[in-house]
Amino acid sequence: MSSPLDATPPRAANGGKLSRQGLIKFLIPSLIGVGMFLVPFSIGDTINIGMGLLADGLKALLGDALPAIAVVVLCLSVLLTAWVKFGNPRWGRQRAMKELFDVAPLWFGMRILGALFALMTYFQVGPQFVIADFTGGVMLNDLAPVLLTFFFFAALLLPFLVDFGFMEFIGSLVRKPFRLIFGLPGRSAIDATASWMGSGTVGVLITTQQYEQGYYNRREASVIATNFSIVSIAFALLVTSFIGINHLFIPFYLTVVVAGLIAAVIVPRLPPLSRKPDTYYEPVGCRLEEEFTGNQGILRFSLGQAVARAEQAPGPRQLARHAALNVADIFLGLLPLVIAIGTVALILAEFTPLFTWLSYPMVPVLEWLRIPEASAAAPATLVGFADMFLPAVLATNIESELTRFVIACLSLTQLIYMSEIGALLLKSKIPLKLWELVVIFLLRTAITLPIIAFIAHVFVF
Repeated sequence: MSSPLDATPPRAANGGKLSRQGLIKFLIPSLIGVGMFLVPFSIGDTINIGMGLLADGLKALLGDALPAIAVVVLCLSVLLTAWVKFGNPRWGRQRAMKELFDVAPLWFGMRILGALFALMTYFQVGPQFVIADFTGGVMLNDLAPVLLTFFFFAALLLPFLVDFGFMEFIGSLVRKPFRLIFGLPGRSAIDATASWMGSGTVGVLITTQQYEQGYYNRREASVIATNFSIVSIAFALLVTSFIGINHLFIPFYLTVVVAGLIAAVIVPRLPPLSRKPDTYYEPVGCRLEEEFTGNQGILRFSLGQAVARAEQAPGPRQLARHAALNVADIFLGLLPLVIAIGTVALILAEFTPLFTWLSYPMVPVLEWLRIPEASAAAPATLVGFADMFLPAVLATNIESELTRFVIACLSLTQLIYMSEIGALLLKSKIPLKLWELVVIFLLRTAITLPIIAFIAHVFVF
């Protein structure tokens, strides 16, 4: 039997024949990327991915030092930003450094606020509503260590998934159904899969990089980031265990998938996402051509697209430089924003009646949907905007298993969490404003809640 490499080779998008070297350059890095981001492993009672295992290992190695490292990083972000903005050093005039540190006053203020919250929490000095275990403590001691370790490996390993042709290969294979159903490029399937196996933040990171490289236009990037950056299976297992419905995990996750897919079809066709322009990030244009050329079969054409991209992949030195800049951008640009916005959101949720007041209109809605304990459940339907785990925390005191099931499903389909995804989107160059995130969160809630309630009543309970 002849090897596939001995067959008449498909042609790349530029019309040239595929070389064995180009095929190897596509296959080996892409297999590494798939193994790190998209292949789940079962370790004991948990499900994880290769990159997650590396992050967990680093987290275990650094242990209690991670909150202190986070404080140092946050303070360094403020000092370097101040130096570039007011001292104008020569190194700060480089384009990459200028983009990272010469930020608008609002974002500089957010970096200062994030550092202050972290310092107060670490040294336990300041108002109790800031330094409490369930506000500043959650952000500094629970979330920051995860972000530091997770994003460190994500930034280093992401090029294997996106720079060597795998996005082009999958994008060309599934472009028709994704265009037909969601109005999106096929390559966005990778964003969704990376979110599902890894975390929603990884999905947003991939989407952001693809947008900045010109593969998604403004509308596509906004839709993908707000509708396909689903939480991971690992987090879903954590929620069901915490809320006491782990025996219902299979119907629970199937419900989340069904409701999430329906929302992904409807929400992008409504404002504000439907009004996003089909224009591209200014420094680049659209690079990916998803139309067929010639009479090639879809598999051969997809392979041609992938190899053509792999042959243009940057070299090791350039990849290392990009990875270092990505790590710096996440640690010095994103982490302060997450700490600042997340802490404020948790303070509002835990120490003010804001979400209780806002949830009053949800009580009759839940009663109409025949959800038991509607008054107790109402705040949990909206508090997820602050943090994705808060609905599960509020639902632990609810006796009705059906109600806890509905709240858990809803919390995973709302997607816009200001302590993590929301902060990342506001920090990114994807054109989404805070009020738009609020509207998208409410739209997803309005669409998925009746679907979840229907499935719960008819198929689960």
